Amino acid sequence: MHSVIGRRCFCTGAPRPWLFVGLGNPGDKYRGTRHNVGFEMIDAFAESQGIPMSTVHCKAMFGQGFVGDVPVFLAKPQTYMNLSGESAGPLAAYYKLPLNRVLVFHDDMDLPCGVLRLKPKGGHGSHNGEVYLTPNVENGCLLLSSCCELLRLKSVIYHFRGNREFARLRIGIGRPPGQMDPKAFLLQKFNRTARERDLLWF
Repeated sequence: MHSVIGRRCFCTGAPRPWLFVGLGNPGDKYRGTRHNVGFEMIDAFAESQGIPMSTVHCKAMFGQGFVGDVPVFLAKPQTYMNLSGESAGPLAAYYKLPLNRVLVFHDDMDLPCGVLRLKPKGGHGSHNGEVYLTPNVENGCLLLSSCCELLRLKSVIYHFRGNREFARLRIGIGRPPGQMDPKAFLLQKFNRTARERDLLWF
């Protein structure tokens, strides 16, 4: 598969590939938790496109295939979330991808569960250019973001040499109820309804 993709990606006129990176933590302890929804979104996308996530490449569980004629590389870094750049940076460099062909999937407590926000590129803290995606609500409502996004992406930005010109897909997981510790909320397992709401896109 790799040789076929290589020939089709880099020949003249071929569609340029995409790298999709889902953030999460490896191991059974974190499987199915809110903090790992980036991993689950990659798995759901891979399954929908028939792309096996069966190899290890650049410290990530890795899959490659096509969506139509467009090559896609899918990655779930196994470095733990705060070190995800150690995988994402080398992957982008290995395939010689500009950062405008990289999309990072990650959880976001500042978005309601099931709401997706696509941020095409740019630095943290600006809402310019953001696209709202919801399964049941029309575009329009401005939702505030916090420094959590920057913290999740700090390692990725560092290993992209400080460049923030990559797209992010922020996946809403909602806020913890009452006085619940946010860390405990992040590491809590999704119930079936919440998981289906976040992954119904695929």
